[in-house]
Amino acid sequence: MKILTITCWSHKIKYHLFSWDGRTLSASGIIERVGLGSSFIRQNVPGREPFCLETDINDHQGAVALIIATLTDPQQGVIADALEISAVGHRVAHGGKEFRHSVQIDGYVLNAIRKLQHLAPLHSIPNIAGIEAAMILMPAIPHAAVFDTSFHLSMPESAYLYPLPYEWYEKYGVRRYGFHGPSHLYLSRRAAVLLDKPADACNLITIHLDRGISLCAIRNGLSVDTSMGMTPLEGAVMKTRCGDIDPGIHAYIMTVMNLSAKELEQILNNKSGVFGITGQRLERRQFLKAALDGDSRCKLALEIETYRLRKYIGAYLAIIGPLDAIVFTTGTGAPEGAVREMVLNGLECFGIRLDRDSNRAVRSEQEEVEITGEGSLIRVFVIPTNEELVIAEDVAAIHSGVYSDPQHYDYSFACADFVPSHSMG
Repeated sequence: MKILTITCWSHKIKYHLFSWDGRTLSASGIIERVGLGSSFIRQNVPGREPFCLETDINDHQGAVALIIATLTDPQQGVIADALEISAVGHRVAHGGKEFRHSVQIDGYVLNAIRKLQHLAPLHSIPNIAGIEAAMILMPAIPHAAVFDTSFHLSMPESAYLYPLPYEWYEKYGVRRYGFHGPSHLYLSRRAAVLLDKPADACNLITIHLDRGISLCAIRNGLSVDTSMGMTPLEGAVMKTRCGDIDPGIHAYIMTVMNLSAKELEQILNNKSGVFGITGQRLERRQFLKAALDGDSRCKLALEIETYRLRKYIGAYLAIIGPLDAIVFTTGTGAPEGAVREMVLNGLECFGIRLDRDSNRAVRSEQEEVEITGEGSLIRVFVIPTNEELVIAEDVAAIHSGVYSDPQHYDYSFACADFVPSHSMG
């Protein structure tokens, strides 16, 4: 069985093709600049040189068609025909409170996703475009939606409700939902294995570090709070998103700059965060290098980012209770070591100690490493996340009729004999 996973953004699509019988990754790739001109696809196949092709792609249907063409190309592909694909998994940013787990997509589900798009328009609109395109081009196979929000629907009311007029929640769905659910799920299950404890007995703080950044407070294996809110804009400082700010700023800036709500939203999502502070549109590896090399604005942005992360850890320690571990992802390998040191610096009063030598020795973006310092009461791990594997596993389980929900399904990566591998994502 071969499973294709697709994650769509406005001008970018990421994809992975898994050969599920052998639990291996056959190919992965990305299409950049969809609808912007100068588009290109870059595909990686284990054991081969990366393949890159420049070609204009006008929309998501054209992009999905190019993915299929590349996967089936006689020279660059890995399958002879698109009919070899058994199912497609789509990452969907927002499932509201309706979707507590991954589901097969039918007319009802797609319509429900459309009705929820106002909760995360920057993400849901391209998600929907990708689903519609893939279902047109591959109509004979099942498609499944894997929601970023589902993992967090275990949060209590006291955590997910905002202190706003209650009818806003009843009429418009205004509440905290949280995102990066597949990543926090994967991290929590892998941490449970490393702790040699059942997942439902683990208390954790998981930190997803990428273009988007979020933290999750996990008590007894369940999400009880998370930094992102109704939209992915709330929470930590991110690449281009502001994260937590005084809501009074909105009205003030809209007035003095004569901005519309849409214009302000674009600034908060696309021109703030690290970009807003530095004035440079840098990839994370470039940003960290510049900060560590002494660029004053980049250094300041890193200090703000790590300060905010440290504050969240302190807050989550207060609500979780006795903590087993703090888990960091790593998307850039060695440069993230400095981030972890800055985040955890000063938390010794909570019994959190970092082994600096072990931390600085982390080089690979793929290895799971414990970086707990001597005498630490709380363990610290670096665990590369694998959202695509979560998506593929949910799709395979739905296709086989054995899926239940994230809390009760026995994921392969939650088993002690699972070996994380670059070949799996």
